[in-house]
Amino acid sequence: MSLLHIQNDPVHEYDASAEGEDLAKGSSYLLWTSLAAFVVVSVGITLFLMANRVPPVAVGEVTQVWSHSVHTLTSPIDANGVQAPDEQFDQVLVLAKVRVRNQSKDPIVLKDMQTNATFDDGIHSSYAATALDFDRIFIAYPELKSLHGKTLIRETIVAPGQQLDGTIVSSFHVSKAQWAAQKDLNFSIQFKYHPDLILKPTGPVTEL
Repeated sequence: MSLLHIQNDPVHEYDASAEGEDLAKGSSYLLWTSLAAFVVVSVGITLFLMANRVPPVAVGEVTQVWSHSVHTLTSPIDANGVQAPDEQFDQVLVLAKVRVRNQSKDPIVLKDMQTNATFDDGIHSSYAATALDFDRIFIAYPELKSLHGKTLIRETIVAPGQQLDGTIVSSFHVSKAQWAAQKDLNFSIQFKYHPDLILKPTGPVTEL
């Protein structure tokens, strides 16, 4: 018998197909295990976030909004007494009745109020008049006297459960026609150390 002749040994014969099946089964098991672990973690995170979700510190509404267009034409005279060309000034006053309630367990501080109107060129924002300017507006425009009430005052501390009601006035340097073409209107109520409260009017804007 030749020394180079090796008889096939059925005990040590290599079976590639069996090993491939084992690898396939192992990969499939790992895939399903990873998928199950991912689902469990995702559900756990979702439940945790839902359980720890913090509601807004305040809620509110804008119950009524009015707009008042102002068109002013002046004929200025220079230092030499010569009359300059006429100048025109357009603006729209926006008055809104706002209600804000603190629904948190701690006091909150009213920081500022802002009116936001969207036009063709983007969003225009105007801060509400201060308490002093608020009263002056109704002196300058007596036709608005019927709407003169109390306003929201900056730095007001709102206790838990307390509700504030007041009128705010903002001004936009646009014409009456430009205002009529505005696409959206909302109001930002700002608090110290808390996200802004964005309110949309509950009804149409009344033109005065």
